[in-house]
Amino acid sequence: MVAKIKDVASLAGVSTATVSHVINNTRYVSDEVKKKVNDAMQELNYLPNPAARSLRRQRSNIIGLIVPIKNNDSTQQYFMSIASGIESVLKKHGYHLLLSNSMENAEEELERIKVFNSQHIEGLIIAPTSRLGEGLEQSPFGSYPVVYIDRKPPRFESDCVVVDGFSSSCAGVKLLIDRGHKRIGFLSGGLEISSTRSRFEAYEQALRDHGLPFDEALIRKSYDTSWKAGCQLTAELVERQGITALFAANNTLCLGATSYLRERNIRIPEDFGLLCYDDYEWTEVMTPSLTVIRQPTFGIGEKAAELLLQRISSPKKKSQEYLLPGELIRRGSI
Repeated sequence: MVAKIKDVASLAGVSTATVSHVINNTRYVSDEVKKKVNDAMQELNYLPNPAARSLRRQRSNIIGLIVPIKNNDSTQQYFMSIASGIESVLKKHGYHLLLSNSMENAEEELERIKVFNSQHIEGLIIAPTSRLGEGLEQSPFGSYPVVYIDRKPPRFESDCVVVDGFSSSCAGVKLLIDRGHKRIGFLSGGLEISSTRSRFEAYEQALRDHGLPFDEALIRKSYDTSWKAGCQLTAELVERQGITALFAANNTLCLGATSYLRERNIRIPEDFGLLCYDDYEWTEVMTPSLTVIRQPTFGIGEKAAELLLQRISSPKKKSQEYLLPGELIRRGSI
């Protein structure tokens, strides 16, 4: 039989109110009485109800997380690593993490936000879609603080943790140019997302810095980011535009690119240079292993959680943007 608070009170020889004060630390109780209550709870294996305690304190200790993972999308690994970083910080402070998925769909995203609004969460970390709150005059969020990760939405300013994809992408494209490549293709998803747009801007800047012309014909932007799309688009760039190198700013598209190049027996790096954004295990076990831009995924999560906890304790602080460095990892594909 599960012990109740009245059983603890009876064994300790105190009132149920006193037991409640000891558990919730809501009033002064002498050390002698605290010991009696704690001893009684231990003897009865009594566990306080955390939900009830939270309601009494008008706190839920719950932080929401919304990620935009599409079906058959390899970004699951990326966002789960971020989630692990978030949880590693939250659990040290007694918070619990609830995860939800918008599937990169603005309508689904709004529904997930509404659910979290009804859950009385204490804060939200979200990788927003490019259409966050589209058509709304006011923010869709509740009164809790919000931290954006991975990308910034065009509206509803708040704290943000993103990666400096611009600098690392510039360095990667420069490496291709230094290897003698002049016709360098660019392959990515849609540019509505700020993080993807910064990679494209870096590609343009690197070409300009080295006196190479920007050619729109060498660009492929696809809302279909499957590996099959990557294979098809790479074929177009190689066979119709004669590119000798490619910056794939999406790792799934890059997987498709490598599939095409291997099918056509195009040698990497002898005949073709390949730069991939994001460092997944498959990029290292390829032959040759791929030169990539690595994002500090766990660190993104840690920083986002720290920032959110700061915002919970100091809600009136001015919103901040934190830019974490990306890292160019040189391997065998350039």
